[in-house]
Amino acid sequence: RILMPSLKDLRNRITSVKSTQKITKAMKMVAAAKLRKAQENAEKSRLYSEKMNEIITNLKSSITDTSSAPRLLIGNKDNRRFLCVIMTADRGLCGGFNSNICKKSKEYINNLLKDNREVKIITVGSKSFDQMKRNYGNYIIEKLTFKNQREIKVTDAQKISNKIISMFHKNEFDVCTIFYSKFKSVISQEPIEQQIIPVKNNNNDKITNDQNYEYEPDQEEILDSLLPKNITTQIFKGLLENAASEQGARMSAMDNATRNAGDLIDKLTINYNRSRQAVITKELIEIISGAETL
Repeated sequence: RILMPSLKDLRNRITSVKSTQKITKAMKMVAAAKLRKAQENAEKSRLYSEKMNEIITNLKSSITDTSSAPRLLIGNKDNRRFLCVIMTADRGLCGGFNSNICKKSKEYINNLLKDNREVKIITVGSKSFDQMKRNYGNYIIEKLTFKNQREIKVTDAQKISNKIISMFHKNEFDVCTIFYSKFKSVISQEPIEQQIIPVKNNNNDKITNDQNYEYEPDQEEILDSLLPKNITTQIFKGLLENAASEQGARMSAMDNATRNAGDLIDKLTINYNRSRQAVITKELIEIISGAETL
């Protein structure tokens, strides 16, 4: 036997959904306000980081004697140990933003494990640790979070960069890859896998005469100071892209949630009116039946 909800139950549920709708609408407005600044920061960082990466790639391609080249640039001969830096948000309620980044990293890690490679993981953001700890908890060596900070600063990227460089100089890994989400639009964020150690050549980029720079002081001296800075820059870019992607994904998710709550309220209101009408009709029938018996 199926029991129909009472009028009081329907009223309570309508009130509850309306309260949820107010929360999702407020969260959408907050995300929209934060998105503009986050998007500007992400777009500004792209020009600088991409140009720096281009210069370093150019330097790597022009080096003839790899024996004297910095290890951060050319890497180690034996690429057996891999470090994965998975960067997500510290908060949820942003659609598939966090899970898409973790899904991308899981595919990468699974391929490495199939090839019997050694894997180490650094999680940046609470959600990456929460999603990775179940299946890959043994590989996580450190978890970082910026939950108590209002905005990401370059010093935060510097801390992560210093940790990575220190591990590399101690021969704890050979290849480092970062995972983050590139902001495209409010409804589109693309999970990115970017190798930062050693610098990865882009096969599509061929050095032209316009790209052959003259360096002073010499290339090796420039690289010694530029390579650590580039790692910090690429990590900072990933954090800024994540910040914009998170707000865009949250804005889209809360907009969908608000509209779904509105649809649910309409359905519940219709059910409430029908149930109320049925109750009134039943009471009228009882009154009429009672009057006829007199």
